[in-house]
This record gives sequence, C-alpha cells and structure tokens, in this order.
Amino acid sequence: MSGIHLIGVDVAVRPWRPPSPSPLPTCRCSRVGAAAVTQLSGAASLFQEPGQGCVPRPSGSAASRRRRRPSGRRQGGPSRSARPTLSLGNSLLPRPWLDQRLLKEHRRSGPLIPFPRISQDMTKRPRRNRKSPALRAAFQETSISPANFVLPLFIHEGEDDAPIGAMPGCYRLGWRHGLLDEVYKARDVGVNSFVLFPKVPDALKTPTGDEAYNDNGLVPRTIRLLKDKFPDIVIYTDVALDPYSSDGHDGIVREDGVIMNDETVYQLCKQAVSQARAGADVVSPSDMMDGRVGALRAALDAEGFHDVSIMSYTAKYASSFYGPFREALDSNPRFGDKKTYQMNPANYREALIETAADEAEGADILLVKPGLPYLDIIRLLRDNSALPIAAYQVSGEYSMIKAGGALGMIDEQKVMMESLMCLRRAGADVILTYFARQAAGVLCGMGSK
Repeated sequence: MSGIHLIGVDVAVRPWRPPSPSPLPTCRCSRVGAAAVTQLSGAASLFQEPGQGCVPRPSGSAASRRRRRPSGRRQGGPSRSARPTLSLGNSLLPRPWLDQRLLKEHRRSGPLIPFPRISQDMTKRPRRNRKSPALRAAFQETSISPANFVLPLFIHEGEDDAPIGAMPGCYRLGWRHGLLDEVYKARDVGVNSFVLFPKVPDALKTPTGDEAYNDNGLVPRTIRLLKDKFPDIVIYTDVALDPYSSDGHDGIVREDGVIMNDETVYQLCKQAVSQARAGADVVSPSDMMDGRVGALRAALDAEGFHDVSIMSYTAKYASSFYGPFREALDSNPRFGDKKTYQMNPANYREALIETAADEAEGADILLVKPGLPYLDIIRLLRDNSALPIAAYQVSGEYSMIKAGGALGMIDEQKVMMESLMCLRRAGADVILTYFARQAAGVLCGMGSK
C-alpha cells in the first residue's frame, strides 16, 4: 500500500480490489466522507488535525445496524466497499461518488465529519490589506476629485431652460440666466471646468457653417459672459462644424457627398481664433479632419494666442453612443454617417497613428471618445504619451445609467461613481461627464444635490 503524509495524518491510497464479503465500517464517516474529501491530486485534500475526527460507533449499536448495508456485489456493479477508497486513521472514506440520499441524512443528523480547513503555510494573503476601511483607503491606487471633471453645457438663444428628453437631468440652458445658475451650482461643489455646446437656430445653418466663426455668435457671447462673472473658471470650446452645418456633418460636404478635409480645416481655424478672441482657455477640435491640430496651432499663434491650449479629440470613434447628444443639439447628419472621418470601433492600433500625429502637430491634451466602452484605448494612449489624457463619458453612457437607476435595476449613484473611477484608473486625467455636478456633490458629502 502506498501513501502520502498530509497535514500530520497518514493518508494511504488503497488500490481497487475485488468485492469482499467484509461488512462496511461502522463509522458514519465512511458513508458521507466524500463531503469532506475533494480530490487526491498534487497536494491532495484538506483535513483537520489529528484527534479532531469523529469516533466510529460501536458495531453493535442500533444506529449502525439500521444503516449497515449487506456486503458483496449489488446488481449492476460492485458494492460500495469495493470502490477505491482513502484510508484516514481508522476509517475508510469512499471516493467522491456521494449518494445524495445519504448526504441529506447526514445534514439532518448534524455534522459528524470534520469541516475541511486551510492549514497549509500561506505567506501571501492579499486580504490582509483589505481588512479595514482605513487600510483600504491607505492602499487605494486611484483617486478622483471634482478637479478631474469637465461639465458639458448645452446652450441656446432662448431665455428658458429646455429639458432634453433623452438625457434626464440635462437641459438646453438659456445663455443669460440658466447657464449662470448651473455654473454657480457646479462651482459650489468644486467643478471649475466647462465645455460649451451650442444649439444653433436652423436659420443660421449653412453648408459651409459660417456662423461658427461669428464673433458675436452664441458661443463667443457666452464665453465673454462667463469670463466676466467667473474669471477663474476654465472654458473649453468645441471646434467642429456640425452644429452650424445644414448637412449635420463635421465638415463641408461636396456635391457628391464627400467630406472635404482641407476646406473644412480652413473654416475650423477661423472658428478657433474667434473662440480664443472671446476668452476661451482650451479649444477642442472634435471634427477628426487630418492635419487640423497643426493648422489650429499655427492660426492661434499667428493671432497671438500662444497660451490657448488645444485638446484634440485624438481617438473619436464612430460610435452609436452619441444618439442623445445629437438630439440635444439637433445635429444628426442629414444623410449618410460619419465613418469616413471618425474611427472604426473595431480598431485599436489606429489610435497610435492619431496620437503620434496630434503630438507632433502641437496638441496639449489627447481625448478618447466614448469613455467606458473604450477603456483599452485610454490605457493605450496613457502608456504611449506623456501628455494629459481626457476621456469623454458620452451621452449614451450617461443616459443608460440614468435609465437603469430610474427603473431600479442598478444603484445609480454607486454605478455613476464606479464608472468615473474606472475612467480614472484606465489613465484619464480629466473626464468630460454630464455627471460632473452630481458626482462632485457625492465627493463633497452632499449626496446627489
């Protein structure tokens, strides 16, 4: 008989032997021992130390006589005593072919078999660093604060705030009153960065988007107002033609439907300069035209705006998560889609090409859009660039969390905070999110105010 030494107990593996007329051992361990023995492979199973096992009942007890089965072969196969067994002390434990009826009987009559415990020498126990709130806080690798948030604001020419149906809790803000109130509330919880998105009247939209660089347009007027009331806030602007285009595309559309690259970049340069002249701190080209970052940098520098930063939408994917945003601005393409200039969601390495180009052309911040479905892209940019990385938690991500919370399927606040922490953990330095004010309230201990 060969055997192994297991936690101070000699465990021997008995080879299979033909059926014998000897009766089963009387210890009840032999009938339900498989519950305590998992497998005998490698380091084998786990048992309690010697002396803690159950004691076999006397063979003459009434209980053992009731439970004793006749020996020998049964019809259809060998008897239970003929099966390969493990020897543990004075009792025989059958291999794990557990009779469910016997297991139920064992549960009714109480635990007779020692409960397995881990007794091997474990030097590494990661749970030690998670055993108290203080330790968990001390070893937390990622942090988040209101300073990491940029709050997108939808603005329009009207005086009243108009709710956006697909984005609960978001409004098209009247640029004179509702906007100022929203910025004041955000600053109260520590959010000091904002990005503006205009809802332009249809009457002002043209194929070439000339309203985009009107110095007295909605965005320049709003920038001047905000800088007058809150001079220390950071204002990001969107540089793209889709809010101003009668075609709904980010660029100028040729008669045959082609989006013209260089002609669009020329318009974008005038738009960025107009925004910088009004007081914008960061211009953000979201159009995905080739060469636009270098052209914008040259145009801004030529006008003396050397300190105006460029946050490039480096990896902006042709995503289906933008639907609620386009409803908010009424900026859906009138035909086709944006796949000839926005990136294919299936592509990963292509983001490196865009990153290298934007860095070389003078971008100050690199942005990934959408956010949570593209955590791998955020990490890719983080690992391959020393520039700050931004992530845009887009309207579809926001609306899904809001809808799930409203239906009671998820805890909205917890999922909101987890999603933002995930974006930070992936490598985002700043996060554009419609949750900015709500999340900052949570971080400041003010709940969802």
